[in-house]
Amino acid sequence: MYRFSNTVIGFLNLFTLLASIPIIGAGLWMARSSTTCESFLQTPLLVVGFVILIISLAGFIGACFHVAWALWVYLVIMLFLIGTLMALTVFGFVVTSPGGGVVVPGRTYREFHLDSYSPWLRKRVQDPQYWLTVRSCIVGSKTCGNIVLWTPFDYLTKDMSPVQSGCCKPPTSCNYAVPNLVQDADCYRWNNAPSMLCYACDSCKAGVLENVRRDWHKLSVLNIIMIVVLIGIYSIGCCAYQNSKRAETDYPYGHNRMSKVRPRWDFYWSRWLHDRRNQLY
Repeated sequence: MYRFSNTVIGFLNLFTLLASIPIIGAGLWMARSSTTCESFLQTPLLVVGFVILIISLAGFIGACFHVAWALWVYLVIMLFLIGTLMALTVFGFVVTSPGGGVVVPGRTYREFHLDSYSPWLRKRVQDPQYWLTVRSCIVGSKTCGNIVLWTPFDYLTKDMSPVQSGCCKPPTSCNYAVPNLVQDADCYRWNNAPSMLCYACDSCKAGVLENVRRDWHKLSVLNIIMIVVLIGIYSIGCCAYQNSKRAETDYPYGHNRMSKVRPRWDFYWSRWLHDRRNQLY
């Protein structure tokens, strides 16, 4: 039981060390890809992969070879990682709490309004450079390819994703039969050209934010699970650090356990020599 925590930490970090390799590989592969959507995950994947690699390497060396300073580095980085995940989780829940869309009477899909989301998220999609990148992603993914072929009956019976609802059609409230009617600004931004549609609409930006909101909620739940797991690993790591520190104190400069036994053997050897002399003399 004395070295149990070191063994557990060693196996856990060997597993995470091997797991970091495909994560880094995926990030590097995305860096070579020309698809805009994939580049959004490139930097987070590389950062997460390298942080896991460094933490796992320090924890594995420290636990298996009883290197106290490596375990100390491991615990410090682990504590920083736990704190960062907690802050991101709280920030994510605060930022993504507004939103959700509104029900459209007689339809199965929802429509989304930009004003319903937090100012921080709205500021992101209102940046022209950022929106140009997101728009290119939506156009390249051909999300609206099937929607434009729908019949009026399909609009009554079929559901849509937030991006399809906001970017592939004008708002349901738009009325193009009555001229000079005051309507939502998105009604005038709509264009039935496949390269235009409603990609410049606020409803399209709101649809993107709704996707971000849903994904962020899923990520926050995953973060909570990771935080609980990391706190458990951190507790075991503290025990392993104490074991390694105690081992360095008990057996300094690389001495093994036999160095603690030698004085007793020396005592018996000297006792035997003394008895032999008494017998001879």
